Amino acid sequence: MNEDPLRGQVVLVTGGGRGLGRAYALALAEAGAAVAVLARTASQLDETVSQISARGGRARAYPGDVSDAPRVERTIEAVERDMGPLDLLVNAAGVATPLGPFAEGDPSAWWRGVEINVKGPFLAARFALPGMIARGRGRIVNVSSGVGTRAYPYMSAYSLGKTALIRLTECIAAETASTGVRVFSISPGMVRTDMIGGVIGHPRSHEWFPWAHDNVAQKKDWPPEASARLVVRLARGDGDALSGRHISVADDLDALVARAADAAAQEALMLRLAPLR
Repeated sequence: MNEDPLRGQVVLVTGGGRGLGRAYALALAEAGAAVAVLARTASQLDETVSQISARGGRARAYPGDVSDAPRVERTIEAVERDMGPLDLLVNAAGVATPLGPFAEGDPSAWWRGVEINVKGPFLAARFALPGMIARGRGRIVNVSSGVGTRAYPYMSAYSLGKTALIRLTECIAAETASTGVRVFSISPGMVRTDMIGGVIGHPRSHEWFPWAHDNVAQKKDWPPEASARLVVRLARGDGDALSGRHISVADDLDALVARAADAAAQEALMLRLAPLR
């Protein structure tokens, strides 16, 4: 039996204390990677590490705010010192808040949401990339959302942040195409984590977010394990031909890879303005 290509790789998952971040950390550790997790709440990180250790995996917790540049830089330095050169960065930290009409929102809270959703992934990628480029290998998976592909009323900070993350992915991939680094953005679908729980549980949720209730009622939400499988496959290199593209959990990855040349020629799976025809 061939050994999993992830065995022995070093991974950093931001937002790894709960929700999708924890699901990704567990799945990557199960595949044999050594996993570092970064988030603000130490107790949640410790629980992730405990679950990985209980399954025979290797993991370490690094508490910190993903929007704090010195902390993120120190964390990546510490991960590489403690665990080895970083092979994979998964930017899963994010928030859906603040929710509500843009014209009534608190400017500080709105910008804080953008900071976590955009500045966090930017910082982690910025400090992880020099080592990856120097080694001629590495992968980055940015966890975006379908919310980033079109306007979603009453969650403008989240929508803008996820759109920006898709474009940031494209920019990094274009700059690093010749270096051996591969970069992806993904949509995990609507997953019933604490984040989406806050959306569904909002007092005006039925008015502002009917699509969320419809997805739950029609069982169109996705389990966290579905996008965790996608992350593991991208980490293994299965989607390298699609670097710079946005991939949904609903996509057939093998079918997309088979048409990678078409995707490049058509500039498909990327942010583009539709022409007026």
